[in-house]
Amino acid sequence: MFNFFRSSPPRCVFSGPRVFLRPPKWADQKEWLKIRGESKAFLEPWEPAWSRDALTAAAFRRRVHRVDQEWRSGIGYGFFIFDGKTSNLVGGITLANVRHGVVESANIGYWTGQGYARQGYMSEALQITLDFAFRKIKLHRVEAACLIENEASRGLLLKSGFQQEGRARQFLCINGRWQDHDMFGILRTDDRPAVPVIERP
Repeated sequence: MFNFFRSSPPRCVFSGPRVFLRPPKWADQKEWLKIRGESKAFLEPWEPAWSRDALTAAAFRRRVHRVDQEWRSGIGYGFFIFDGKTSNLVGGITLANVRHGVVESANIGYWTGQGYARQGYMSEALQITLDFAFRKIKLHRVEAACLIENEASRGLLLKSGFQQEGRARQFLCINGRWQDHDMFGILRTDDRPAVPVIERP
């Protein structure tokens, strides 16, 4: 399998005008537990059911280990999103199920802490991640799934250049229930908002 990165996540940061993205580190544990805990009621309706230990150090260690393994294997690339001025953690975004060959595509998912929602952070983070997907790992297509009633996510995807391509019945198990999702896609050649991206070690 193609793998742009030969070992663990690189020590690099991808910065835009307002946010920067990098793979999670062990040192992020305290801030991750805080923002996820404070945003639990806000996030639960849109995510797979949280495990009983979802807000523990063990859960964070599993997450970081999984991200590390996915970077090593080239099947996924997870990032934390930080405010460029304060360096506060504001959310996360992941390219998952990365395929190379005749497909050259990935799925994208994201979350924002309640205190940072609808303030433009995810809009910029999404463009930085798409730049990574299309320029860095040479994908042709990125796909996203959105709960039918999630108007905020739908608006974000459409504003970011995605096109709605259909509806999938009971596509994902969200908050303990199999639910229908609207499906979106964007191609490397599609128009999308221009965001300057700087890569630094």
